[in-house]
Amino acid sequence: MPASVAPVSVVPHARHWVSRVKQEYSAGHDRPLGGYLGLISIYTGTTAAAAVTAKLLKRPAPRQVSAADLFLVGIGTHKLSRMLAKDPVLSPFRAPFTKFAGQSGEAELSEEVRGEGFQHAVGELLTCPFCLAQWVATGLISGLVLAPKTTRLLASVLTAKAISDTAQLVYDAIQKATQSLEPS
Repeated sequence: MPASVAPVSVVPHARHWVSRVKQEYSAGHDRPLGGYLGLISIYTGTTAAAAVTAKLLKRPAPRQVSAADLFLVGIGTHKLSRMLAKDPVLSPFRAPFTKFAGQSGEAELSEEVRGEGFQHAVGELLTCPFCLAQWVATGLISGLVLAPKTTRLLASVLTAKAISDTAQLVYDAIQKATQSLEPS
């Protein structure tokens, strides 16, 4: 390399590029892109660990998921992701990342995300049942490969709870409708 050409350091250029991308993407809003990358890394790492574990235990992934398992996992995913994101009893697990904001529905809480960076990103994940569903579904599907009996039992409990919760809401709606029809 000629003495007149100084070596270019990649790190400062990469940092500047990352900073510029974050600023342009965020459009003046505080978006925890680094926190999201941390969550993506955790998700990818745990998914890879489940795949490696399955390989080591010689438990191959099935060619397809049965309709019964898909139903159990689908309803179970819905119920568990809502419980994790909204259940009052599970609020201590969300508390480091959220702030209580009131009740949002029957037996569900509304919470505001707090903090910055990774704390804020985790708070967004933990308050969003739609976001959590990907993680829960991956865990349950991995469970079907690694521990199918236990996973089906857990998914059955969650599905039964979802059916029960729906019945409770229907019952309450019928009670309210009946009461509104009664003369005062």
